[in-house]
Amino acid sequence: MLATLQYHRLRLGARVHRLRLALHARGWRGLLARVAGRDRAAAIAPPATPAFDAPPPQGTAIGAGRRILLVDVSTPRPDRDSGSLRAANLMRLLLGEGFQVDFLPDDGADAGPYTRALESLGVGVQCGAPTRRRRQWFQAHAGRYAAIVVSRYHLAEYLVPLLRRHAPQATLVLDTVDLHHLREEREARLRNDRTLLRLAASTRKRELAAIASVDVAWVVSPAEAALLGDALPGARIEVLPNLHEVEAAPAPFQARSGLLFVGGGGHPPNVDAARWLLEDIWPLVRERLPDCTLHIVGAGMPSALGGAAAQGAIVHGHVPDLAPLLAGTRVGVAPLRFGAGVKGKVNLCMAAGMPVVATGCAAEGMHLAHGRDILLAEEPAAFAEAIVALHSDAALWSRLSQAGIDNVRRHFSFDAARATIAATFPPATA
Repeated sequence: MLATLQYHRLRLGARVHRLRLALHARGWRGLLARVAGRDRAAAIAPPATPAFDAPPPQGTAIGAGRRILLVDVSTPRPDRDSGSLRAANLMRLLLGEGFQVDFLPDDGADAGPYTRALESLGVGVQCGAPTRRRRQWFQAHAGRYAAIVVSRYHLAEYLVPLLRRHAPQATLVLDTVDLHHLREEREARLRNDRTLLRLAASTRKRELAAIASVDVAWVVSPAEAALLGDALPGARIEVLPNLHEVEAAPAPFQARSGLLFVGGGGHPPNVDAARWLLEDIWPLVRERLPDCTLHIVGAGMPSALGGAAAQGAIVHGHVPDLAPLLAGTRVGVAPLRFGAGVKGKVNLCMAAGMPVVATGCAAEGMHLAHGRDILLAEEPAAFAEAIVALHSDAALWSRLSQAGIDNVRRHFSFDAARATIAATFPPATA
């Protein structure tokens, strides 16, 4: 009985903390707009063939049939957010390495074609396990897993005690996805908001405790690994990058035009970046490139921006298939002023052969250097100048396009991640 009460207390505490952050950062109206936008997005029919149904790339078979369970908030929808793309590609990687992979969505929901796509890959999706009976499900099934990967600290803080009890044989891994407390702290400092800073401090305490409670914690970049190494010298931290596949024959400079910003409206750094882009950067670009078009893509973004618009800018909302925009747009933009982790929007563009203009925050931990792989700028005038230069100079564009592709191959490909998988789950010895 005490264990059950503790489980539900931790679960409720995680939800209350996230609600407090949402209310303070966006207010009641902002939160309601976000929920309304999410409802409208859900009403849009998802693609019949989700973007992650490609066969898994074959690896070295280190899994040797071992069974592994992944737990996340919900079934990944990789056409909607970077975290989902990471989760889906991680499952593809593990399957290719010979693991038997099961997936448990914490919300217990069947996600329709997204669930079917995982099942078609060979993932055992446990969406029939209701959240109210989660403890009983783990008691009955957790003993069969060699390893269990939990995504995001707020799931780990109430699941790890349960897993230690019912799966003592399993290697427990926390996939941080990004360091939530770092993102919240940066937003608080940008806004000079003491209340948000206190909430970020609370998140930091809880996130570090969750990391310390598992056998291995995955982070997305060496920068975050170094930060955690200082804060938790006894924790085992491994870098598992985001996973992307490079376009085999990207369209050339002459076949492209315009700018692309990708980011969901439910994520505060994206909304802030889109507003800054529309209000302070885009007008300067239009003065120099009057025929240029800016595409802003992301589920919930129209409602999050509250109808904000600018001449020559199109706020698309959710686009199920990004391939035409990735192939036809000339410059990717990532004007993030706060955030954490590796930015999927940057890798997504670079993997498609589209060079990027970004802030230092957006390029953090990605092995990118200004002028070599990317153009970096922190102020509106400099950001606009970099966009104009990259959109106008074919030689510069071609050089940075190839450098971006090379960077994704070196650091954010399936091959780049295999060493971390082998280190986390070493081959079983006879």
